[in-house]
Amino acid sequence: MAPPRPRLLLVALLIALPCAAAPLAAQAAPAEHAARRAALLARLPDSAVVIALGAREPREDYVLFVQAPAFWYLVGYLEPDANLLMVKRGARTASTLFVPPRDAASEEWTGPRPGVERAAETTGLAARPAGEFRAVLDSALAGARTLYVVGDIDQSAILSADDQLVESVRRAHPRLMVVDAGSIVDSLRAVHSESEFALLRRAIAITVDAERAAMRTVAPGAAEYQVQAAIEQVFRASGAERPGFATIVGSGPNATSLHHLAGDRVMRSGDLVVMDIGASWRGYTADVTRTVPVSGTFTPEQAALYQVVRDAQAAAERAAVPGGDPRAVDDAANLALAAGLARLGLIESADAVYDPPHGACHHRSERGCLQLSIYYMHALSHGIGLEVHDPDPWEFAPHRLVAGSAFTIEPGLYVRANALDLLPDTPRNRAFIAHVRAAFARYQDLGVRIEDDYFVTAAGVEWVSRAPRELTEVERAMAR
Repeated sequence: MAPPRPRLLLVALLIALPCAAAPLAAQAAPAEHAARRAALLARLPDSAVVIALGAREPREDYVLFVQAPAFWYLVGYLEPDANLLMVKRGARTASTLFVPPRDAASEEWTGPRPGVERAAETTGLAARPAGEFRAVLDSALAGARTLYVVGDIDQSAILSADDQLVESVRRAHPRLMVVDAGSIVDSLRAVHSESEFALLRRAIAITVDAERAAMRTVAPGAAEYQVQAAIEQVFRASGAERPGFATIVGSGPNATSLHHLAGDRVMRSGDLVVMDIGASWRGYTADVTRTVPVSGTFTPEQAALYQVVRDAQAAAERAAVPGGDPRAVDDAANLALAAGLARLGLIESADAVYDPPHGACHHRSERGCLQLSIYYMHALSHGIGLEVHDPDPWEFAPHRLVAGSAFTIEPGLYVRANALDLLPDTPRNRAFIAHVRAAFARYQDLGVRIEDDYFVTAAGVEWVSRAPRELTEVERAMAR
């Protein structure tokens, strides 16, 4: 899934067993969750009081409950309306899970819920009824100066349930300082354990199978939503609980929109279709994108643009090494994309610049905004894990690709029909448009993104998401 904004990138490759062979995996054991909580507390002062807030029960019966990722990471409890309280006093720590008790009336609608006793058994934590949480928290805060919170506390204009709880605590304890501990949990989540890799492998294996099914479904006259249905059928038939994010299937001009979600266009011969998808398995989400020709065979223009993107991905993979600087990986992809666009006549030269609209620039050099930005407006990579855009391992010290990292590489090029029309009317831009207009007409409405998932292990950097991606591989997969 294309990152929401440009950021430092990353990446790599090496070897992996075929994705489809990945074994089923259970969630992490209670001992691993306990170690995660201990790692969090080890980074906090000796008098710390910490709360981790779980997701609330959806109001609508038809909305799927999804546990808050940070809470899931620390507790491993997949039920709504649960909270965790941790208190650290010197070398001594105490952790209590608060959960809704069993209720026969509500379970007529929801089915059996674990309740207090079962929650304690499955998590290894002391457990108490959810209704006691606030009183126990207030008692723990007596004399405390700081409350550390792991939850949805962004303090935006619309207060979340977590915001409202924290505000209530502030009013009851006016001298209390509230600190968002989410960034500490993020830094822990950025480095994955072997059990997390196993969960991600299964999510990725299911996603690769879904990409193959989508390639068999794509055809002239088929609708984008039919491809989406084939993808999500594989997800559920394989045991994935849900898509990890909204399935993206964009054909023709829709392929040039990064996150096209409507899915209502009928595909035509001569279109490319971008399929950006990810299954969620036990809370862990894959993220794989393939771009294929609707006719089953790439036209010369489609093949040329596709190969530029694939070459950029390969360059990024070669540049990625464990312990290396992610900026070198980003630079390798950008250089390959710019050189390819210059060969196709879509930019004046690999280092040519232009005057961007509204001062927005995605890729900049010392000379100004690179023309590459017109066709490539997102970052190369992001972390994956409990969220499709998970904490990036290179954002935290030592700002390198380290063992335990899980991430994507996803270069893309998008020749949007109105891209030239949006440029400010300046002498520099007029010269650029005159230079590229003929080539632009040949590649107009073509969008290509290729995205794969990678792990850093003791053996190196591993390409995990082994769906067909070379031109000939894609055509063979569609022919079958």
